[in-house]
Amino acid sequence: MRGAVAALILFGATAVAAEPVDRSPRPPPNPIYTGVASVAEAVPDAAAPAEAPVDALARSPRPKPRPGSLVAKVAAAEGAGAEQGLDLTATAVVPEPAEPPLSKREERRKKREAASLAGSVCGVAAIKGEEIAPIKSKVKGCGVPEAVRVTSVSGVRLSQGATIDCDTARALNTWVSQVLQPAYRDRVVELRIAAHYICRSRNNIRGAKISEHGKGKAIDISAFVLSNGRAEVVAGGFDRTMRKVHKGACGIFKTTLGPGSDGFHEDHLHFDTSDRSGGAYCR
Repeated sequence: MRGAVAALILFGATAVAAEPVDRSPRPPPNPIYTGVASVAEAVPDAAAPAEAPVDALARSPRPKPRPGSLVAKVAAAEGAGAEQGLDLTATAVVPEPAEPPLSKREERRKKREAASLAGSVCGVAAIKGEEIAPIKSKVKGCGVPEAVRVTSVSGVRLSQGATIDCDTARALNTWVSQVLQPAYRDRVVELRIAAHYICRSRNNIRGAKISEHGKGKAIDISAFVLSNGRAEVVAGGFDRTMRKVHKGACGIFKTTLGPGSDGFHEDHLHFDTSDRSGGAYCR
């Protein structure tokens, strides 16, 4: 009896020893990172058919590394940019800063400027008039390529629209504002125009050169009308004040002529912006 019991105990111990028990405290390995599909595959079964290994990177939540060819292309581009002095990192488009809104004072100033330029010519707000078509002539030397018809300068009206070029218009505006107005106690309100553009010879002498009037570069003034209604007439009134304003035109204009100059300008002041070389001619 005792022999049978001993034999049974020995058989049970042998069966237990054939099937080992895992008593390790460590958790079973994750099949995703060990390259197997399950814990059961960690211990291959000799009787089960072999299966293809599972790609651990295919199931990994981590980003895949860049292909080697792409890394090489990026490195090559950065190297080429560095050789050419290019900063490939500064690719962002920086928007231009928006202009701050104008204050009410600046808005009023801009409106005044726009209003002052209305009706002006030659790029000067104080010269009023209009641009006209280029003047052409069959007479050699006559004509005005860029003509304007001026009606007032520095707030002083012209008795008739004067057809001249912009150089002459700007010179007339400068003379009125800087020389003529300061010379008289009462404000000058009008210039009486005796002549402007006309295709003719100098002093109407046959065979003489074309006058600066025929080029739109000359203007003749016979009188100044003051704000009190009085007219300062050149003919017979070439007094000290008028001599002063006549002399003040020398240099602003290329030529200034008046009473006593040559006998042809006894009743008016002649101003022109001729293209002749040399200094100003003033008599």
